[in-house]
Amino acid sequence: MTPPIYLDYNASTPVAPEVLDVMTRVFRDVHGNALSGHAFGRAAREVVEAARAEVAGLIGAMPDEIVFTSGGTESNNAAVAGAAEASAFRGRHLVVSAIEHASVDLPCRALEARGWGVARIPVDANGIVDPLGVASAIRPDTALVSVMHANNETGAIQPVAAIARAAKAKGALVHSDAAQSIGKVGVDVNELGVDLLSIAGHKLYAPQGIGALYIRRGTPFAPSQLGAGHQGNRRSGTETVALDAALGAACALAARELASRRAQLQAMRDRLEAALKAGIPGLIVHAGDAKRLPNTLYAAIPGIDAGELLARLPGVATGSGAACHSGVTTPSKVLTAMGVKPEIARATLRLTTGRSTTAEEIDRAAAMILDAVRSLPAGARA
Repeated sequence: MTPPIYLDYNASTPVAPEVLDVMTRVFRDVHGNALSGHAFGRAAREVVEAARAEVAGLIGAMPDEIVFTSGGTESNNAAVAGAAEASAFRGRHLVVSAIEHASVDLPCRALEARGWGVARIPVDANGIVDPLGVASAIRPDTALVSVMHANNETGAIQPVAAIARAAKAKGALVHSDAAQSIGKVGVDVNELGVDLLSIAGHKLYAPQGIGALYIRRGTPFAPSQLGAGHQGNRRSGTETVALDAALGAACALAARELASRRAQLQAMRDRLEAALKAGIPGLIVHAGDAKRLPNTLYAAIPGIDAGELLARLPGVATGSGAACHSGVTTPSKVLTAMGVKPEIARATLRLTTGRSTTAEEIDRAAAMILDAVRSLPAGARA
């Protein structure tokens, strides 16, 4: 059987061959503990520090500002809790956007349950956070502002630099979840002006289970994972040398091919968008008027149920704008925050391209989607 066409790269990417080669070599040849003083430990430490430099190089950071984690969720949890707790002397108040990933939102809710105040800033119809709205929400006791760099559903890129300027003017720390944007668009921590930034390896062709947190030098930070004081006492635990090397290799690969990758991602996304617009009158592209990630098409086909459509579309691997739990369909919180009607949210597909997506795959996927839409009986329509 022909495998499905993969258009779910915002969910996870395959491990790039160049990254797999590095990881395999390290798994095979390097087995020392990076804290050990003997030759095997020194070899492991050299691999880890080289990887740290590669991650730092991609985002304009210094190597000692990079902390390896188990992935984007840990990075976001650590950033929110670590910066907030370390800055509690300033106050117990946070400012976040209404569309943050659960790994930012839920740590904020956990702090809220302990008495912290949380201001959640709405977004406009394109899913964009207004920097003025953030600025007006910052109080003298605001410890941290956290706004994602690019949304995982719409692909809308947020004005993080403007938000950071507003926050810094009032003395608050700034974190941004950049899991979706790293490796697709240029991200420079100094241009953004952030104090903390989260990276997820499996979004940029590294394996699942590895990520990083950028922590600017001098930023107050309380580690949540305690132990023998690894990584400058910011995240204890024996370092996963091969996975660190894999993330470093993925970042180095992204740095080398970022311009060509971005152009390829956008060309394939635009080809798919054009084909669907030509075949589906009234196609709604969410955040279509915003600056978006080059690979992301989040589109609604009015009158259909995306879940029913996907059930008839085994040849395309992708996701929808609603989730079904125990028979109840819940619209995406991102679309809800944007003011999208539930019936449009339920008609939404998220289609995301990758560095190996081909024009032939796009044309076949578009044809299968259009055929599936035409095949839906009236009863399966929204």
